[in-house]
Amino acid sequence: MYQIVACYGQPTDTEAFDTYYDSTHVPLANKLPGLVDYITVKCVSALPGEGVPYYMVATLTFNSERDVKAALESPEMDAAKADVANFATGGLALYIGDEVDRT
Repeated sequence: MYQIVACYGQPTDTEAFDTYYDSTHVPLANKLPGLVDYITVKCVSALPGEGVPYYMVATLTFNSERDVKAALESPEMDAAKADVANFATGGLALYIGDEVDRT
């Protein structure tokens, strides 16, 4: 499985971020071709003495690297990327990953 991992920095207004993300951005991302799974994790704490660098991490899962590339080049991704400026006031870092099961 291949993943697009979106790490959202701390927004200026968490309530506005959550509302917009859930009502507008999630439906856009769910339209990505080849999307198998889409989960988010709210970062609530860090190790003692460290700050939490991200507010939320979203993981979008695809069956193959080819599917990720197709999604990245799609009009649906263009729409999702254009939407980021509307809510991600804390910034966004995107990564592509190849899932490795370590259990």
